[in-house]
Amino acid sequence: MELSLFTDSVDKLPLTDALDLAAKIGATGIELAMGGQSWAPHADLNALLTDPEARNRLLGQLAERGLQLAALNCSAWPMHPLHGPAHVELIKNTIRLAEKIGLDKIVTMSGCPGDGPGSSTINWIWYPWPPDAVDLLERQWDQAIPLWQELSAFAEDHGVRRVALELHPLHLVYNVPTLLRLREATSPVIGANVDPSHMFWQQMDPLRVVRALGPAVHHVHLKDTELADDEVALAGVLDQRPFDASGHRAWRFRTIGRAHPPEFWADLVGVLREVGYTDFLSIENEDWMQDRLEGVAEAAAMMNKVLADSAARA
Repeated sequence: MELSLFTDSVDKLPLTDALDLAAKIGATGIELAMGGQSWAPHADLNALLTDPEARNRLLGQLAERGLQLAALNCSAWPMHPLHGPAHVELIKNTIRLAEKIGLDKIVTMSGCPGDGPGSSTINWIWYPWPPDAVDLLERQWDQAIPLWQELSAFAEDHGVRRVALELHPLHLVYNVPTLLRLREATSPVIGANVDPSHMFWQQMDPLRVVRALGPAVHHVHLKDTELADDEVALAGVLDQRPFDASGHRAWRFRTIGRAHPPEFWADLVGVLREVGYTDFLSIENEDWMQDRLEGVAEAAAMMNKVLADSAARA
């Protein structure tokens, strides 16, 4: 396993500075945002698709620093009532670009539909009641499965063997049962981007998630989550208050190691080895409490030691 930097972690830096930072912190890979929830500050997807010189320039910038592309990330909403068609095309274009540069993995999200014709946004069903909500959920799956059958076949046709869906709440696929349901209905191309941060606040166990998914682990994000016991006692984990530095939330994203110690991340690396995962671990920093550059450097320092210790024991 090697360390990667998801460049949205430092979205205010120019691309060359982000690549310099990745090399400086000891990363050997770059996860590059193509669009979707990201404003894609470091890549012009259309230019990279249509201009061989633009692709060669990007690959040259990486090679100069001893870096390679770990993944292309398009954090899409492919079933959004308004933006779905554009985001389906975003996923397809990201797959097309991966083929052109010889990359076999993209990272995205499953999406979530609305509640029917005329919807203006998604309707995420997580509670198995009342009956009309359960009926809606099954209709959503009826929409999702054919779409992802098409997209997984499209990926295979273009040499992309791994479509890593981030297990992210507000999307239809957000935990082990939902990922396995979609994978079984489509193909092994569909797998998970395991991001422990979303699991921590839902009270999931990332280590057991990895063991349960096994070969369906296609990618890994390194992000931590801190729970505030006093706030959880009053708000629970379904906290609607904003992500900022106010301190008044039941949970917030943190730099890895700030909420869960190095021992957890060492255990995660060990379990990933058990299931045969040998690819990149990608730092994603969304810590509102800390400077982004400081957080990325801190995360890398800890994970470089974890990976070195793990390799020494292997």
